[in-house]
Amino acid sequence: MRRFVMAFSVALLVTAGASGHDLFMKLDSYFLKPNTRASVRLLNGTFQKSDGLVARNRFREISLYAPNLSGPIGQSVTWRDEGTTTVMDVRTGGPGTYLAGVSTKPKEIDLKAAEFNDYLQHDGIPDTLAEREKNNELNKDVRERYSKHVRAVFQVGERLSDDYKRQLNYPAEVIPQKNPYALREGDTITVLCTVEGQPVPNQFVMAGWESSDGKLHTLDARTTTGGLATFKLVGEGKWYIKFIHMISLSDSSLNYESKWASLTFEIRNRK
Repeated sequence: MRRFVMAFSVALLVTAGASGHDLFMKLDSYFLKPNTRASVRLLNGTFQKSDGLVARNRFREISLYAPNLSGPIGQSVTWRDEGTTTVMDVRTGGPGTYLAGVSTKPKEIDLKAAEFNDYLQHDGIPDTLAEREKNNELNKDVRERYSKHVRAVFQVGERLSDDYKRQLNYPAEVIPQKNPYALREGDTITVLCTVEGQPVPNQFVMAGWESSDGKLHTLDARTTTGGLATFKLVGEGKWYIKFIHMISLSDSSLNYESKWASLTFEIRNRK
């Protein structure tokens, strides 16, 4: 089995107030043929729309793992912009389950209290919101340091392989514990949520899937003491699982640090 990793110095190109934007890697189809070219889109916004480009010169690390690729990494991956979406074009090699990942360096941002509270409520960080309410800090403006770390697992040909469960040593990761392409609609998937390589307990985790009619459906769960979260795959379509791990800081210039992680894959029905 061959391994391919590219590393760069990086971070996300965003505008002020965009810290609440999710980052996902999304394919038009996660089921590909060997020795073909496919596009992996970096959605900087929501699972259905990118609101801004990701600057390549600010990537911390880009990873691609596969059982076999038909040439050096430079011949397998190229980058381009498509409107407000950054696109990684990948040339597949032999059959197997592929893993792609992108990690960004930290970035700092100032947020007004109301904006920060809204982002905590809607992006899945209820513990920090409850802490601010308990400490009478809902009117407090903040400065936050954040970074984002994303994975996509896609299937080339019919043969399943084990790269899907690799730990990429990103600051935060969502790692499936079973190959998503061994699963079908109605099964359950368990993921390991890590921060700095360690399982994170009681983490609020969100999942969602885009059905064939274009609608987005969401679920949520908490991790166990061992950092595991389980979701029932209640519908076929393109899925994501994500979490944002946030801690308060005693640094006089920073109030919080967040590490974002997401995983995407596709589920078929049982036909």
